[in-house]
Amino acid sequence: MKQSNGGWSPYVAGALSGVVGVLSVWFAGQYFGASTSFVRTAGLIEQLFGPERVAQMAYFVKNAPKIDWQWMFMVGIFLGAMISALTSGSFKLQAVPDMWAARFGAGSTAKRAAVAFAGGVVAMFGARLADG
Repeated sequence: MKQSNGGWSPYVAGALSGVVGVLSVWFAGQYFGASTSFVRTAGLIEQLFGPERVAQMAYFVKNAPKIDWQWMFMVGIFLGAMISALTSGSFKLQAVPDMWAARFGAGSTAKRAAVAFAGGVVAMFGARLADG
């Protein structure tokens, strides 16, 4: 199940992710995803500063900011990844990954952050556009 570098085989990890997806539909009647949880988290944070504004937003009238099973699923992904990284000894804080540093230089932290942020915006926009 593990590769020689200590990581999981991508085939096993992918198959297990597929099983979790099937079980999610079977037991909860919904597909698991992340983008709705991120938007709901933003709504929960915004409610701290202006609950009346959140109550007036059309999106939050339809999808109230709340902690539900998908939100807890995201917490579980974070905790599971953290436990996996810590127990495998592969956890390290690194602003610029080795592959990025080899291509663009180790001193390009701001460039890396800007590209990562832009990629996240594009991915989230696409996920929300697809109603994901």
